[in-house]
Amino acid sequence: MTDLVVISLEAWDEVWRRNQHLVAGLLRVRPDLQVLFVEPPGDPVHAWRRKAPRDRGTGLRQVQDLEGAAGRLWAFQGTKWLPRRVDPGGDTRRARRVVQVAEELGFDSPVLWVNDPQGAEVLDITGWRSLYDITDDWLAAERPRREADRTAAQERRLLAHVDVVVVCSRALGSKTTADKPARLIPNAVDTRAYAQVHARPPDLPGLPYALYVGTLHRDRLDVDLCLETAKVVRGVGELVLLGPIALGNDDVKALVEGGVRLLGGRPASSVPAYLQHAAALVVPHVQSDFTDSLDPIKAYEYQASGRPVVATAVPGFRDSASPMVHVRRADAFPQAVASLVADPPVTSTRTGAPDWAERVADFAKVISHLEAR
Repeated sequence: MTDLVVISLEAWDEVWRRNQHLVAGLLRVRPDLQVLFVEPPGDPVHAWRRKAPRDRGTGLRQVQDLEGAAGRLWAFQGTKWLPRRVDPGGDTRRARRVVQVAEELGFDSPVLWVNDPQGAEVLDITGWRSLYDITDDWLAAERPRREADRTAAQERRLLAHVDVVVVCSRALGSKTTADKPARLIPNAVDTRAYAQVHARPPDLPGLPYALYVGTLHRDRLDVDLCLETAKVVRGVGELVLLGPIALGNDDVKALVEGGVRLLGGRPASSVPAYLQHAAALVVPHVQSDFTDSLDPIKAYEYQASGRPVVATAVPGFRDSASPMVHVRRADAFPQAVASLVADPPVTSTRTGAPDWAERVADFAKVISHLEAR
């Protein structure tokens, strides 16, 4: 068996992102592969501060519902009991626990796949064969100084010591050096899911709607632009945001009071239906160094849906030659959305979107390269 430990930025749940699509695909094409998927730790103190349910880690569990991977996929979530300024050794202790769990599962000299920069702590301890899959430029995101410095130090260690660097966008390739060039493996979409016609989900508004799909976070989402768009669209339709909510309570309150419908996260299998029935798809993203580093999965999902798109000038959309993609400045964005909602075009031919199977094949080559080391 080949053992793989994945240090992920997201949990293994029903809202699939890059890591889950790739890991699931690898498990399907590699029956000799077994995976420990390490989720971000639960953080009870942070949850208490946000007045959210206490977020204690779930420990180790076997993922049972992934077709073709029976007995070969485990997820592990530890717990961050105290803030780092109180418990500066917590990251190292949690990394040692990950190594201990891998040993308990019988993983023998696994390949380490780091997506969350905190995976540097595991690499420091183990020296396992490793790859760093860079999907976001967290150094360009707005973060408290202490957090930004810690992330920068972790990323420096990763770039210096991993065997392979993978990036999802060309912009992220600038992080690497001539002696360790990055391998570009962009995102993709499950084209088979979008080739089917899906029934309209029952939790959608009765009016035509403009839809945004993605995690709701200030790093990406322009909340003020969403509010202005909802105001202009009101009367002909509704603005709907679909995805995990990582906004502050004040932002959530403002959006709800402004007439924006927040649906929260939905299983990946149900997302195509929401896109297919939208009058228009929207990308009200802020324009920043951080968003310039992204290869948004929604660009592929929107393309596969065949629905019209209104986007700010961000990667995945600003260079599109498709007549279905309308790139607009913030001052013209709301009216462009309202026009499409009032008179939605028919669905265009869904062509050209790359499938996750292509990216899985590319990652399989990287894993094989590391196995041979």
